[in-house]
Amino acid sequence: MAHVVAASAERTIDAPADEAYRYLADTELHSRFLPPPFYDCQVEAGGVGEGSVVRFKIDFAGGVRELRMQVTEPEPGRTLVHTDTSGSGLVTTFTVTPRGAQALVNITSSFHGESGVAGFVERIIAPRRLHRVYAKQLASFDAHAREQRAG
Repeated sequence: MAHVVAASAERTIDAPADEAYRYLADTELHSRFLPPPFYDCQVEAGGVGEGSVVRFKIDFAGGVRELRMQVTEPEPGRTLVHTDTSGSGLVTTFTVTPRGAQALVNITSSFHGESGVAGFVERIIAPRRLHRVYAKQLASFDAHAREQRAG
């Protein structure tokens, strides 16, 4: 039986919430914040928010997977959801919460993990590794926001 594997990270971003959300909703700009193991990011449709489709590769756990993410906005201005259409069950939610002149940005992902021993190892290692990847992504995002405010 497959299990759900989940990981998250959050960080205060030096930008107002509406600005932070705009950066995340712009799929071309958002792709610049993706650290390794993400690569080869291509916007297939749309480009900003709801209806956008983004394809990228991820080198994770010893293999490369190609993901095709459909973007929805269940709460425009607050929540973006990227759902993999290729069957992995991966769902990544970006939540932006106002914090005065700044924004708290949370990234949470879940997916259907493997079963058996491989699944047991995956449930231990994947959340930690994804947390580190998302922390790097948020640091890059914050650096961009700071550059925009300074410039």
